[in-house]
Amino acid sequence: MRHSDVASHLRFYFITDDQNRAFPVEKQVETAISAGATMVQYRNKWFTASDFEQVLDLRNRCATNGIPFIINDDILLARAVDADGVHLGQTDASADLARRILGDYAIIGISVSTAEELAKTDIADCNYIGTGPVYATGTKADASPVIGLSGLSEMVNLSSRPVVAIGGIGPQNAGACFDAGAAGVAVISTITRSPDPDAAARRMGTVCGCSRRELQTPWADEFLLIDQLVGQCRSASDPGPKVKVAAGDDAALLARLNNPVITTDTQREGVHFRTRWQTMAEIGAKAVEITFSDLAASYAKPIALFVNLTLPETFTGSDGRQLYSGVDAALQKHGAALAGGNISSGFRLALDLFAVGEGIDVFPRRNAARPGNGLYVTGPLGLARAGLACLQKGDSAFPELVACFKSPAARFDAAEILADCGVMCVADLSDGLAGDAGHIAAASNVSIRFDPQLFVISPYLDAYCEKYGLDPAGEILSGGEDYELVFACPPELFEQIRTRLPGAHQVGECLPDSGRRFTGLPENIGSYRHGRGKEGRR
Repeated sequence: MRHSDVASHLRFYFITDDQNRAFPVEKQVETAISAGATMVQYRNKWFTASDFEQVLDLRNRCATNGIPFIINDDILLARAVDADGVHLGQTDASADLARRILGDYAIIGISVSTAEELAKTDIADCNYIGTGPVYATGTKADASPVIGLSGLSEMVNLSSRPVVAIGGIGPQNAGACFDAGAAGVAVISTITRSPDPDAAARRMGTVCGCSRRELQTPWADEFLLIDQLVGQCRSASDPGPKVKVAAGDDAALLARLNNPVITTDTQREGVHFRTRWQTMAEIGAKAVEITFSDLAASYAKPIALFVNLTLPETFTGSDGRQLYSGVDAALQKHGAALAGGNISSGFRLALDLFAVGEGIDVFPRRNAARPGNGLYVTGPLGLARAGLACLQKGDSAFPELVACFKSPAARFDAAEILADCGVMCVADLSDGLAGDAGHIAAASNVSIRFDPQLFVISPYLDAYCEKYGLDPAGEILSGGEDYELVFACPPELFEQIRTRLPGAHQVGECLPDSGRRFTGLPENIGSYRHGRGKEGRR
């Protein structure tokens, strides 16, 4: 998570009170979350190994309710419980070390009280700074001198990161901190030392403009959850004539299929998607589309889908309903049925998908490219890669690109035209143009010459590249997850195709095997990796 993504989570920042034994920390966190807290920090200066299970429980409570969970000072504890990040003091380990241990998407904050401290603090790896004490506080024995609103305002003006006001803050003075430019306020005693913590927390939430929240509980009953998910899917209750016995029995019974085509795909949290960037419905719909994209590249109509879910203990029934609303919408769009699946527990959310389609008598293959063929694509490329980068950067200026990453569409429309024209070499573009064209070159024993002068550059991609000083051709060649189709065919056949598929265009040509897979490929261009070590597909 980059610093521009964090600001909205800082608004109502609750820090646990390790000195108030009369108010258990679990109840503290529940009270804050219910009142609308947007981030929770666990602080325990006397932490021992016996507290580990408590920390893990707090992390799960926050994750279940979609609240970032931060550990104070202890980077290794944050790593051990898979916390969302860490908050460091001036005498703690460096933010650079925290970034290396916790990864690119961890939230890292650091305390900075004065302009002098800020000047000597490297905040390059920080997402936010905590500044204070703005007012006198009794919950931190080693607190720095009070800086007041003027000191807070100075830090806001000097800092390139969002600022959280800390120290002595309550409903009576939080508004003044926001007026001084703070992105959020951190609170402890105004809630934990109040005679009525629930009421105090609600007042704090109101001042911060945060809505109250009904606490979510994680899934517990596998069979109940399966019934709920299957019950909400129209494609399961009305699967169509090709599925005789669908979801709900021990196995699905399919009608006899001509040329059955089978494909699989896997989507894993933290590798293929992030719940901070995509809604559950978007994750579900995209998982179906990209699985079906293989069927489109095989000239097969989707018939049935099986989904095996791995659910973390923080997953809720509401999460499941939203996830399957996306799955079902994609199935309905393509006239396919949910035919079954399974649920198991695991550390992170994962979807393993298995799709069955019905092909035609022609089955396109990667090894059917021939010297003299042109290499073509069905639409503009590089958009999904740029959309992902926008999410990583927190850049909201290109919603069209972000939509291309979040909501791809399997190109059955284009596949129908290619099949009708007799194109025999097709693949879907999941690994990027260079990566997937490389599969064609290797299978067909040809060399491919790319010609960037032929590339069609989307105006959205062009604007994005201009902003960040990038070469659109490089983004097109190394981008991925566009899920357009790449195909090879004689140039005269393409003339027929593009009258029916106006978005299709040439990107290169197939040459006799020269011992080199590509020519015309800029240096440092390769398969789409997404920064995530994309798994190979067999």
